Amino acid sequence: MTRSPAPSRRSRKTLIQKVEILLALVFFCTRLASRMMKTTTCKDLQAIGAFVLAGGCTKSRIKQVAEMIRVARNYRWVGIYKIAKKEFAIVSETGDEPPTYPRFPITQGLCGAVLETGKPIIVGDVRKDPRYLPTFHTTRSEIIVPMTNNHKHIVGMLDAESDKVNAFGDEDRQFLERAAGLIAHCLVK
Repeated sequence: MTRSPAPSRRSRKTLIQKVEILLALVFFCTRLASRMMKTTTCKDLQAIGAFVLAGGCTKSRIKQVAEMIRVARNYRWVGIYKIAKKEFAIVSETGDEPPTYPRFPITQGLCGAVLETGKPIIVGDVRKDPRYLPTFHTTRSEIIVPMTNNHKHIVGMLDAESDKVNAFGDEDRQFLERAAGLIAHCLVK
């Protein structure tokens, strides 16, 4: 019987980090979230974490994760952007229609504002915010959270949109921040 080669030190470290993230999420959901988040939200986050942990970060899996995020909170659209060469570039999005701006400078749009502050942004009515770059003409509200690597550097954005005004609140922010934490390592290569 032949043995499989031992995993590299780097792949073991990555696996350990993924397991630590998943365990931290489970702890958060079971101990702390009952006061702040719905049980179904925690279960959705656990499913997303397990899905990423089990299958890796291929383009098709990232698209499936974006769809899992969209379905979990009934968002109209979800996009995952990475920062590449001073631009935001779409990595994956839900639906069949691409966004109007699949690439744009890191100084522009609501994503640029999130990058500048390092904090999530919730815009209740995008028609009233001059920083908004239209993804779809029917978008009325948007939430964007930064995605950070292990060194707390922003590597991308998780963006959700709605066709309803004031569609997002604090629970959406918490959910998306945790989802972003589960998948941010997929943007780092």
